[in-house]
Amino acid sequence: MNEFLQVVTFGEALQLLRDNFPLRRSVYMPLAEAVGAVVASDIISPEALPAFDRSTVDGYAVNAADTYGSSESLPAFMAYAGEIAMGCEAGIVLTPGQCAWIPTGGMLPGGANAAVMVEYTEKLADDTVLIYRPVGPWENIMQTGEDVAGNQLIFSTGHRLRPQDIGLLASLGIQEVKVYDTFEVGVISTGNEIIPVAEQPSIGQVRDVNSLALAAALKLCGARVNNYPIIPDDFDRLQQAVDQALSENDVLLLSGGSSVGIKDMTLDVLLKYPEASLLFHGLAVKPGKPTLGVRIGKKLAIGLPGHPVSALMMFHITCAPLLRSEPSFWREGKLDINLASQPGRDDFIPVQLKEAAGGGLMVHPLLGKSGLMSILALADGYVHIGYQQQGLKAGEQVKVVLF
Repeated sequence: MNEFLQVVTFGEALQLLRDNFPLRRSVYMPLAEAVGAVVASDIISPEALPAFDRSTVDGYAVNAADTYGSSESLPAFMAYAGEIAMGCEAGIVLTPGQCAWIPTGGMLPGGANAAVMVEYTEKLADDTVLIYRPVGPWENIMQTGEDVAGNQLIFSTGHRLRPQDIGLLASLGIQEVKVYDTFEVGVISTGNEIIPVAEQPSIGQVRDVNSLALAAALKLCGARVNNYPIIPDDFDRLQQAVDQALSENDVLLLSGGSSVGIKDMTLDVLLKYPEASLLFHGLAVKPGKPTLGVRIGKKLAIGLPGHPVSALMMFHITCAPLLRSEPSFWREGKLDINLASQPGRDDFIPVQLKEAAGGGLMVHPLLGKSGLMSILALADGYVHIGYQQQGLKAGEQVKVVLF
């Protein structure tokens, strides 16, 4: 093969991948294990929270009207009717002029609609309680359903569960949640020059950066990763590895062998499958033109460039948005230098974010020789120069997609 078969724009490639990405399965997961999982179905509260009117202070439950006009010099005199036990029903109904001791979180008794903090009260020996400050109706009370109403939408589909979300669901008695199952993704590095990381490379050899870097990026996207042995430039061995990986994963990432060199055979292997459908072969982007996408039945195979910088950049812009169930994080800042670009392709420039002297952020492009891994390691994210743009000017406000 000596030419790209089906070159598309970045936008077209992303849409093709999105349209052909495997359907995401949903599973029920115990609440204790669900942090970080993505909600697959709207979660509705099964009950109100709190389930009863309760005090937010230690003090006395009262009818607010009985405290009106009270002050340090002229307190309201209230009859002590008893104590509300924590964790129990109130068991008391107050009549006008009565009060009851109530702890923080205690159930408000009938006849009461407020609580006076203990600091503004005094209990006398004859079971009279002096109230030195008035309260309004429902002051110091959390009413039924004030936190969460019954049948209220708590979390929508697509929400990623955080520790505080787990706490809220636990308070509602929810023991398991329907979440999206994580995708299983296989990673294969190819090429005669690739050797394991633990080995010392000879002249012309390079360590297998892509397997580890792509696996790390996949894990940050919430995927389960299966790494396979390095495959040399051998059609039959690559075919066997792809057979195994497709049977064990939803998505397959292959690095190397996707260009148009004599030994770049990834596409030939993938198109051997009767159910294979070529989505694209070649993107009008920099870096990462030798990227390909093939749908094989219900599975998706993506061939990434062999160069680690290009492979990682292409993963971030094409694969990561599909694996994550939430938008990418981004910041805005002002570009500190001009950036040239060639119309007719999308450019993705690694950048650093720096605090500007007058506040805000400055965006500094990291422009070195193409493919320097150290540049990508220094980058906070990237700037996208669109297909029809001729570049960006210094001082221009730009969006930085964070790694």
